[in-house]
Amino acid sequence: MNTDTATAVFESLASGLRLEVYRLLVRKAPDGLVAGDIATALDVPPTNLSFHFKALTRAGLITVTPEGRYQRYRANIPLMLDTIAYLTESCCADQPEKCIELRAAAGQR
Repeated sequence: MNTDTATAVFESLASGLRLEVYRLLVRKAPDGLVAGDIATALDVPPTNLSFHFKALTRAGLITVTPEGRYQRYRANIPLMLDTIAYLTESCCADQPEKCIELRAAAGQR
């Protein structure tokens, strides 16, 4: 991953609603959801979502597949994992065991 790709990912997630859409689609992976189900789950009018879907799609975070008259949205899990790897690739001066210690200290697994 390069800086431009990472920046596009973070910019697209800078909206609270887009972040919630993406997190919902991650939970529903790999099947994804149709737009109406996303709107219902997040209690958002479907017309408000198209702008956000476009931003997430442009960044590559979600894919869309036509299913008859519906659109099915899915999280791009490989891109999410690449982004996490990009953020942590040089963690703790390339001493990953220190990262494990830091996560434990923060109460994370």
